[in-house]
Amino acid sequence: MKIAMIGQKGMPAGYGGVEAHVHGLAVHLKQAGHDVTVYSRSWYTGFSETKTVEGVVCQYIPTIKTKHLDTITHTLLSTLHAVFQRFDVIHYHGVGPSLVSWIPRLLSPKTNVVTTFHSIDRYHEKWGFLSRLFLRLGEWTACFFAHETITVSQSLGRYCEKEFHKETIYIPNAVSPQSQSRINREPLKKFGLLHEPYLVMISRLIPHKGAHLLIEAFHNLKMNHADDPMIKNLKLAIVGGSVYTDEYIRDLHLQAAPCNDIIFTDFQTGETLDALYRNAIALVHPSLNEGLPITVLKAMALGKPVLVSNIPEHLELLHDPRAIFVQNDVRTMEITLYEFLCLPKEEKESMGNANARLVETSYSWRMILPQIIAVYERQSTRPLAFAAKAI
Repeated sequence: MKIAMIGQKGMPAGYGGVEAHVHGLAVHLKQAGHDVTVYSRSWYTGFSETKTVEGVVCQYIPTIKTKHLDTITHTLLSTLHAVFQRFDVIHYHGVGPSLVSWIPRLLSPKTNVVTTFHSIDRYHEKWGFLSRLFLRLGEWTACFFAHETITVSQSLGRYCEKEFHKETIYIPNAVSPQSQSRINREPLKKFGLLHEPYLVMISRLIPHKGAHLLIEAFHNLKMNHADDPMIKNLKLAIVGGSVYTDEYIRDLHLQAAPCNDIIFTDFQTGETLDALYRNAIALVHPSLNEGLPITVLKAMALGKPVLVSNIPEHLELLHDPRAIFVQNDVRTMEITLYEFLCLPKEEKESMGNANARLVETSYSWRMILPQIIAVYERQSTRPLAFAAKAI
């Protein structure tokens, strides 16, 4: 099949769960014998001319790089380009990009149009009223403009059924199984983590990801257990940067200033990011809203313990009560962190090994790719009758 991916920022993936998902999906589709094009933005990858990454064609299309126009302009122009390329499948990623998915339904009727509903983006605090209105509309279009709609978590599937009376196809995100051995810590030297134990949070720094909650919990942990040698030497690495959230990040730095053991690394990729994952004691993910977080899956695949908030999407992945704290509750997060840190080394390793086994059996590309290909091959005969539905 000839397949196009539209809506992601680009490939190769630097940061962002959707981008990591598309990168993995595109590469595995190519390895399975399909021709794949990923529409990309020059500002994200640093490239401006069409190139091939791991056998996948990265097609660069112009965009207007502002908070409100970047995604929609790039998605629109990418769609107009794609409808003349005779793709068998055009796959939109995200509810915002799905706003223009009616175009290939009209102009390229033989193309199978698929949308993946990755998250309820309008819940994200960075958006204003008008943007949230359009994202709400995008949820509806994600359900009704495409031939098939994929939801990456069971909770998102229930949301679509409740809000739009739409039955979607549940196919979770996937990651590749990883060697669990630690790698060279040398990339950590520049962050002062070469010889220090640390917890890590890896995320875009936007309010609903909860970095401010983790900073407060970590600060309290340090104060309340100042005489404990294990806590005294502990560091917290916050890996990620701004997504039109510069003011929020300034507030995070001010909040963290009294504690010298909190390190901000900005976005990281490649060997440095891998070292930050592999050498951490655990990954902490205090998010208030998710689709199905790839950063959590990646840490699990590496055999790392993961401590998460009790939102439904996290609870689909983790059931060990030692790894779960109440969302938006600093006190329970602090308690969970301390109780985890006090566990014997063997129990921490057991938690990580259980995570790796779960990824291998339920969230590996070996399990997920055939399900997505089956959706691509199931051309719907449903007529284009958007007007019959109500938002």
